[in-house]
Amino acid sequence: MSTFFYMLLAFVVGVLVGWFIWGRLRGELDSLRGDLDRARSERDRFRADTDRLSGELDTCVRARADLERQLRGTPAKAGADKAAAPAPTALMSSTPAAAKSPPAKSSAAKSASTKSVPAKKPAAAKTATAPKASAAPRKAAPAPKKAAAPTAPNGKADNLRRLIGIGPVNEKLLKDQGVTTYAQIAAWTEADVKRVEEVLNFDGRIEREKWIEQAKLLAAGDEAEFARRFPTAGTASNT
Repeated sequence: MSTFFYMLLAFVVGVLVGWFIWGRLRGELDSLRGDLDRARSERDRFRADTDRLSGELDTCVRARADLERQLRGTPAKAGADKAAAPAPTALMSSTPAAAKSPPAKSSAAKSASTKSVPAKKPAAAKTATAPKASAAPRKAAPAPKKAAAPTAPNGKADNLRRLIGIGPVNEKLLKDQGVTTYAQIAAWTEADVKRVEEVLNFDGRIEREKWIEQAKLLAAGDEAEFARRFPTAGTASNT
């Protein structure tokens, strides 16, 4: 009887130990499955980031090629514009007058003319030289004032790379267009967006990534709302 009791007790203890071991193994198996799912999601996210970066790289290459073509065509165009530019008003007004004025007589000619004229007619000589004095060239008209060159926006330039979608290349292209502050981007109109997208070779990306909304929040200094609405941008440089 005692042997049967011990055997039954050993069986019960074995079942309990096996159940405990199986429960722990099952928990670890579930944990490993969760880790595998997270690793797969990270892999998919990395693939998406890789595709996005590849697209940005292609855009940058095209933008660089366009800029190189523009830079190669700029010197020839500038030379043609300079050659076709009209002469200043001052030169155009003074040149004909100088051409019309008679050449100055030499001292020998003056002395010969004074010897040939009788001494009794000084008044006639004065009247003859009076019209020559009136033929002097008129005063040249003042040169037209140059139009004031556009000035850069007042204040310190902002870190445009904080906006989602603006990397080092896009920031450089925007600065080449004179865009250096959040306030400028926040004030863009539809025409401005179209012009910038033509320069950057974008197609609706500014609206998709909400550049103007981000710039309005940063220009107003609303960091909390910016961090809430655009958590992926953070507060550091958006590279």
